[in-house]
Amino acid sequence: MRSTHDVTNQVPPLIDYDAADYPVLLEGLAREGAAWAVDGVHELGRLAGSAQAQQWGDLAEAHPPLLKTHDRYGHRIDEVEYQPAYHELMRVAVEHGLHGSSWSEPGPGAHVARAAKFLVWSLADAGHGCPISMTHAVVPALRVDPVLAELYEPLLTSREYDFGLRAPLSKRGLIAGMSMTEKQGGSDVRANTTRACAQSDGSYLLTGHKWFTSAPMSDVFLVLAQEADSGLSCFLLPRVLPDGSLNRMFLQRLKDKLGNHSNASSEVEYDEAVAWRVGEIGRGVRTIIEMVNMTRLDCIIGSASGMRAGIAQATHHATHRAAFGAQLVDQPLMRNVLADLAIEAEASTTVGLWLAGTTDRALAGDARAAALRRVALSVSKYFVCKRGPGHAAEAMECLGGNGYAEESRMPRLYREAPVLSVWEGSGNVAALDSLRAMAKEPESMAVFLDELDSVAGSDARLDHAVATLKAELSDPGELEHRARRVVEHMALALQGALLVRSGHPAVADAFCASRLGGDWGSAYGTLPTGVDTAAIIERATPKVA
Repeated sequence: MRSTHDVTNQVPPLIDYDAADYPVLLEGLAREGAAWAVDGVHELGRLAGSAQAQQWGDLAEAHPPLLKTHDRYGHRIDEVEYQPAYHELMRVAVEHGLHGSSWSEPGPGAHVARAAKFLVWSLADAGHGCPISMTHAVVPALRVDPVLAELYEPLLTSREYDFGLRAPLSKRGLIAGMSMTEKQGGSDVRANTTRACAQSDGSYLLTGHKWFTSAPMSDVFLVLAQEADSGLSCFLLPRVLPDGSLNRMFLQRLKDKLGNHSNASSEVEYDEAVAWRVGEIGRGVRTIIEMVNMTRLDCIIGSASGMRAGIAQATHHATHRAAFGAQLVDQPLMRNVLADLAIEAEASTTVGLWLAGTTDRALAGDARAAALRRVALSVSKYFVCKRGPGHAAEAMECLGGNGYAEESRMPRLYREAPVLSVWEGSGNVAALDSLRAMAKEPESMAVFLDELDSVAGSDARLDHAVATLKAELSDPGELEHRARRVVEHMALALQGALLVRSGHPAVADAFCASRLGGDWGSAYGTLPTGVDTAAIIERATPKVA
């Protein structure tokens, strides 16, 4: 066959680069007390940007997990089979402590360092981040029971990935999940009907149907169930019992999801499954809430990671692609779009790392940080995760038809983005939780406004936004009806304050001019004139050797 054309003006693949070489990430590490972790973050960044890691992500996405309920002889086994690349992704995540280093190596900046690594490694594949996130989050919930914590925490924070169904305490390392959602209640877990029956040996037998349980091959789960007439309690349930037999936890089917294909999510039937109560009787929601707080933070970090992936691909493409007589990156309108996307990614990364730092301070006993985290986490969970899907769509469009093709990985990014807004409380739940924090813990709102006021006088546009927010909050009428609007304004004011205080001047100025100054359209790429797009795009463009 004769060659009919030469391939020109195509963009080289974005591979073999340091995914951690991202100024806003490195600046955040230093600012939030985790400069000591820079070398480790770069090590993981180079692996995340490698051709090998990207291939692992491609394979795990292309070959979703399969449920095998029975073996060839008819025995019930309830196993999920994964593509080997999934296990490689999990192995790296565990070896680098993404699942437990915050707890096993505590100290200033521990959660910040771990969040930065989680953001960087999620660029290779987002789906396996779910069990990693849940394993990280189970530890503070388990600590309410010192006996169970002493048994399981060393294995939950072990740097060894030991896959397979065996008795948990016989393994070298454990992965954890949580099982809360039921079909009749969804986010309303108090409507759960799963029952817990106490046994004479101190264990419980759980019976019920869970509508959504992610990572069902995890070794242990935190499960919510109704205990007699005492309300919801929290329980630790192992997949395999101490004697090596399978617990009575039956996988009914795997969910056929829009995205998140590498991660298995399932419906589960508990038929007198053995479990042990964690925390006080009837206080299950309070026991598990710290786990939810941790996974909500990971939703924010995951959304920031998706935005980083999108803007990295978009700027890389625009740098190497020409159209209408010039490189795309040199054309004014494309520069406007790229800079706008970069600003969103920087603001999301900044608030995510700040929240991780606030978590470090709160866990160290800082009462102000604990109160501030309470409201800022809900506000940012709502807004950052809500911004993810639109960001992914615009970044994909920067690549044109090439971006719509699966080979670009942009459709995967687009499918992945909405789940982070849905998980751990969808938009309305997160917005209403913010209002609940204001009402039940007014000190959290006081310190939140104090945080905004700490940069008063630095930027007139930010000052005006904060004044407008205070006026909105002073009017209690129909506050629930206005919840999304109010929470969005809170999130924007917080991001603006953080950027004005310590962000790059060009990014802070553009953020305030567009998001707070009212000079912004309904789509990305409508920044006002006078913005330093060159400096903003330079910070977002990956450095490829």
